Amino acid sequence: MEFCVALFLVLTSLPAIFAQLQDTADATIVVEGTKFAAEVDKNFICATMDWWPHDKCNYNQCPWGYTSVMNLVGTRKSCFQIWPILYLPMRSKTGYLTAFKPLRIRIGGSLQDRVLYDVEGLKLPCHPFQKQKGGLFGFSRGCLRMNRWDELNHFFSMTGAVVTFGLNALYGRHVIYKSSWGGDWDSSNAYEFIKYTISKGYKIDSWEFGNELCGTGVGARVSAEQYGKDLANLRKIIDELYEKSSIKPTLVAPGGFYEQKWFTDLLQITGSGVVNIVTHHLYNLGPGDDPNLVNKILSPHYLNKTAATFIDLDQTRKQYGPWASAWVGESGGAYNSGGRDVSNTFVDSFWYLDQLGMAAQYNSKVYCRQSLIGGNYGLLDKDTFIPNPDYYSALLWHRLMGEGVLAIKSNTSPFLRTYAHCSKGRPGVTLLLINLSNQTEFILNVENGLSSLHALRNTIHRQSSVIRGVKRAVSWVGQKTSDGPIYREEYHLTPANGRLRSKTMLLNGTPLELTKDGDIPKLEPAFSNENSAVSITPRTIKFVVLPNFDAPACS
Repeated sequence: MEFCVALFLVLTSLPAIFAQLQDTADATIVVEGTKFAAEVDKNFICATMDWWPHDKCNYNQCPWGYTSVMNLVGTRKSCFQIWPILYLPMRSKTGYLTAFKPLRIRIGGSLQDRVLYDVEGLKLPCHPFQKQKGGLFGFSRGCLRMNRWDELNHFFSMTGAVVTFGLNALYGRHVIYKSSWGGDWDSSNAYEFIKYTISKGYKIDSWEFGNELCGTGVGARVSAEQYGKDLANLRKIIDELYEKSSIKPTLVAPGGFYEQKWFTDLLQITGSGVVNIVTHHLYNLGPGDDPNLVNKILSPHYLNKTAATFIDLDQTRKQYGPWASAWVGESGGAYNSGGRDVSNTFVDSFWYLDQLGMAAQYNSKVYCRQSLIGGNYGLLDKDTFIPNPDYYSALLWHRLMGEGVLAIKSNTSPFLRTYAHCSKGRPGVTLLLINLSNQTEFILNVENGLSSLHALRNTIHRQSSVIRGVKRAVSWVGQKTSDGPIYREEYHLTPANGRLRSKTMLLNGTPLELTKDGDIPKLEPAFSNENSAVSITPRTIKFVVLPNFDAPACS
């Protein structure tokens, strides 16, 4: 009996023993606050609405449900379910805040170039999408009726959405060979559709031309020469139809995967005065059925590979199209509807927030997440409309990270991802810390580049906390003077029950769940003395707001 009791005590104490074996690492990060490294749009966070019907299936699952542009807000029930989640006014200790107001919505996707608009002069029958063997992406053409367009714009107006609409760029063309399409774009349907939109007073912030037609394409491709010619035609149409408007929408293109030669050719062919925004798509995690998705998300080496795309696109834009800005027009991590029980769980936020930080760092003005709802990667659950973890990650970014991107230097492990922005709507700096390590807690010394004129000291020393106590002191060099206590805000994100694939995210230990009334919970910070250490435990994420950090660029 005594042996059993002893064995029980040993076994129950194992978690505590293993916790003691957890490594800690001291590190220094230096934030350069004298100038911006880059700037993002005030509506940097963006989400997509797609055209996929309910019978769009991948890997023996059909994860889209009735979330298409054609039917998502077709009823008052669905409309008013989404509205509070996206735009609900709510009180917090920092004043009257809103969830996403406004949120940029990009309407587009694979079937975009199969959409007809039911307006005057339509040359083809107006029918809904249907499965079609041999059709582009396995579907027939589909038709957007104007009463449906009216419904959508009522929703956009009610919520204050900033709308980017992707036009059909294949209308009038024909297949030349396999996936290559040729012939001039027939602009008549788009012309009448834009004309109708203006006549109704609907506000479109930007028009996008086609979806994934560049380079080798996905389902279809068009040469840069032909595409550039047609893009210039669309520019003339926008200029003509909006001639008397006080605000003219921007023109967005090409909305596809970056290929240097194709993008370069396009910018040289069109020249200045045509395209305002160069967009590209990213699905760097590979197919949604990849069993290694989680390993990819947690690998700093794998995540770093995307930087090359951002760098190359930024160089191409600066050299051949300095008049245009860059957007990530669509990104869902894993393609083919995302990864089941991965893209809609906590672990995906390691990828998502790292992508947001990296995109901003390399001059992307906007980042559109695939999708708002639908597929496995929706910010909202397709059936319940309940926010998935990435929704709260996006919302915290939207509220805390300002437009000014600051350079950050670090001597720490690649498993600790660090990003810094001016705080949004208030003084100071906000840090985003992402700990990909499964065993190391990082203890951070945050320094101000204003006062750090010497090289970073090699301060990172690993050793088990079984041997030594955790260092808890930290120096805050370069903070503003204050007569009273100085506090920072911390927003620590962890998965429920420690399960990385949990659909419930915790904020400072509290589950983020809708209230009894169906409202978004308050996202309250934990307050810490600014002179205490910043620590981040393994496989967690933390936003840290430093209101007294002296960053002249943020003034």
